[in-house]
Amino acid sequence: MKLKKRKKIVIQVLCVTLGMVVLLAGISLYTHQENVKNSSLVEHMFTKRVEQHRPTVTKYAKEYDMEEHVDVILAMMMQESGGRGDDPMQASESQCGEIGCIDKPDDSIKQGVAYFSKMMEASDEDVPLSVQAYNFGLGFVDYAQNKDREFDQEMAIQFSQEKYEEAEDPSQYTCLREEAKEYDACYGDIYYARDVIQYQKKFADGD
Repeated sequence: MKLKKRKKIVIQVLCVTLGMVVLLAGISLYTHQENVKNSSLVEHMFTKRVEQHRPTVTKYAKEYDMEEHVDVILAMMMQESGGRGDDPMQASESQCGEIGCIDKPDDSIKQGVAYFSKMMEASDEDVPLSVQAYNFGLGFVDYAQNKDREFDQEMAIQFSQEKYEEAEDPSQYTCLREEAKEYDACYGDIYYARDVIQYQKKFADGD
């Protein structure tokens, strides 16, 4: 009787444990699905906000002979600000060397398109390289062109590592990505071009 009772208790414990595992797995899956859903909703909201700037982006893209790259420029705006604020292209630094000197979206877009057109001209129309250079600066185009290969992710990481190491005060750069911290590549955004190209597809598809 004692043996049977013991077996019964063990079976009950196993059933309770299994039930808890299933419950926790269900909660985890639900939480993940909710996070994905919320993330998608936020991204959709920002995409719509950026789309509102399409007419202005198109106007200046025509002015700088960049009309075929409107979706890329919108994707860059998505990455920079999600279409928010007075400087949606985060173009102040390229215009005056400091943050906050642009206070009108129209001025921001004009400067952003003009700056990107310089990257495109310097890189011989290499879009991914020009996009990454928008974040890193024009010096990255020279850096990339001195390599014996096309622009790739490793090149972006190497450039960021070198600039971060050369900095007199590395604390001025904030590693927003865990991967960047692991690489000691906290200068700029090492995945800027990758993310912009992904957004570009969404704008081109009208998502």
